[in-house]
Amino acid sequence: MNSQLSETFFEKYKQHPAATYFAPGRVNLIGEHIDYNGGLVMPCAITAGTWLLLAPNNDNLIRFSSINFKEEGVFQLQKEYSKTGKEWYNYPLGVFHELQKSDWTAQGLDLLYFGNIPIGSGLSSSASIEVLTAYALNDYYNLNNDKLDLVKLSKKVENEFVGVNSGIMDQFSIAFGEADKALVLNCDTLKYKVVDCNLGDHVLAIINTNKVRELSESKYNERVAECGTALKALQQEIKINNLCELTADKFALHSHLITDETVLKRATHVIKENDRVHLAAKALNAGELEEFGRLMYASHYSLKDLYEVTGKELDAVVDFCKDYEHVSGARMTGAGFGGCAIALLKKGYEEDFAKQLTDYYVARIGYPAIIYIHQIGDGVKKVTTN
Repeated sequence: MNSQLSETFFEKYKQHPAATYFAPGRVNLIGEHIDYNGGLVMPCAITAGTWLLLAPNNDNLIRFSSINFKEEGVFQLQKEYSKTGKEWYNYPLGVFHELQKSDWTAQGLDLLYFGNIPIGSGLSSSASIEVLTAYALNDYYNLNNDKLDLVKLSKKVENEFVGVNSGIMDQFSIAFGEADKALVLNCDTLKYKVVDCNLGDHVLAIINTNKVRELSESKYNERVAECGTALKALQQEIKINNLCELTADKFALHSHLITDETVLKRATHVIKENDRVHLAAKALNAGELEEFGRLMYASHYSLKDLYEVTGKELDAVVDFCKDYEHVSGARMTGAGFGGCAIALLKKGYEEDFAKQLTDYYVARIGYPAIIYIHQIGDGVKKVTTN
């Protein structure tokens, strides 16, 4: 991989790369739609990701190119930049813009990107590019920012420079991920702990439904508002700042305050899902993958029946997995309404799983899903110096 990328870099820029970096994609193993309710998420880095090769130039230009996209960006050195259209290179350009708000001044640089994360699949290809660029510039120019600084900077690029309203989980897990580990993260406080996540005789199957998530933003905002309504109702009797401060038992004592049936369903998912994250961490630390798989299914069906964010495509994938004997657990991951599901699949059954799921999915939905097999991998890192 690295030698092929180096050859491409030389063909493009007529010089050899000075350094190579890698940042992974991510999936959230469990803990869905609770990050904005003060809850815990359990993301991990995956072995798919984005590579960046770079070398200085004497032309006073920043040149962005990618093997995945035909668009190229060439920019004169200047102190500030602004978003230009919808091109992919706005993500790394935003990193240059934010880093230069400190004492650093950009120098001429040639950059080549390559990624094997499916674009638009919900596996955080954009956050991977942001964290990768920030980490590479910080390392190459010895800027002395710590990883958390780079995570916050990358989120700011996504929110303010690119203009996408998203949380910090993606950038955080890409920066802090470790092989065979998951992170239990509070997105409000950024406190986290690392839990063992050695899949042993299992692999992580990621199933892209190929369903465009056109409803996700409006429905997402609707769910946030419903949770706010639930919180306001509960605050009539109890002093809390967010829903996930409640255990399931305490919630049961006060749930009568929520008179709207739909809002009650939303709050019930949030509180029980937060409990599932705690139980999942215990199961993984104990190596109990079957118990973890049971919690994955429970999470999915809660997201289907109580939070209503799955849709027929994601349900089809999980329904198949439930009846396929070599899968220990499966659930939707991400915002829902399409995107991806994940499954804990026994090693050795990858081809059979892909064939049978494809046949089932085409018969039920009308077009194929795409199946990827990954392990839990490292966070952002320097790969080699040429």
